[in-house]
Amino acid sequence: MLENVHIIYKIIFLCSAGFLAAFVDAIAGGGGLISVPAYFAIGFPPHLTLGTNKFSSTCGAIVSTTSFAKSGKVDKDILKVILPLSFLGAATGVFTVLLIDSSILEPIVLFLILGVGIYSFFSKTIGIEDNFTGITKKNLILGGIFAYGMGFYDGFFGPGAGSFIIFGLIKIYGFDFVRASGNAKAMNFVSNITSLLLFAINGKIYYLMGIPMALFMIMGATVGSRLAIKEGSGFIKPVFVTMSLAVAAKMIYEIII
Repeated sequence: MLENVHIIYKIIFLCSAGFLAAFVDAIAGGGGLISVPAYFAIGFPPHLTLGTNKFSSTCGAIVSTTSFAKSGKVDKDILKVILPLSFLGAATGVFTVLLIDSSILEPIVLFLILGVGIYSFFSKTIGIEDNFTGITKKNLILGGIFAYGMGFYDGFFGPGAGSFIIFGLIKIYGFDFVRASGNAKAMNFVSNITSLLLFAINGKIYYLMGIPMALFMIMGATVGSRLAIKEGSGFIKPVFVTMSLAVAAKMIYEIII
């Protein structure tokens, strides 16, 4: 009896964290900062944490991607070219991490994510206006290279991937934060699915906790994406900067500890 009550408390805790994580992630990325520690807090081992979190967060990503797509904030003509490269990059990253220690990336990623957050904070114009003028051969090639690189990074290491993708899309295509967030969710979804399939095949998902967590992440993603679309870039930018710097702070803490 007491064991069942204990499990219920764990599920309530996870679902609350999952809702908040998906809410933030739908707006500006970085939801893993909330959901992954939540799994660790209830005693999940690392491999089950990563697999179960990937399962629940991917369910939330489906909803937020769909919401952005319905509002016209997803560029299908661009994505149909670069999404396959995101998939290939993610698959390459997952297989590479089996051979190479991903921790070698920590100092580089820390420097880059700090740079993204600080630059976005001090730049008054970045991502506020949509300056996209159309598809060109140059931005499509750059987008494809970027998509492969981000897919690889997400499969190989991961922290800050959402922030990097949003920032990159703004710089390459001139998107505002709303449009960049919409396209970033689609790219993130593809790399997440790739990783999720590998976790599922290897039995690293604990569905008893993952399914209720996924349901609340779907709700959080729904609220977050609708709010982002309604409030616009002025609302997304401070959340984006906050989450970028939070990822950097977490990495600094882990290095020190």
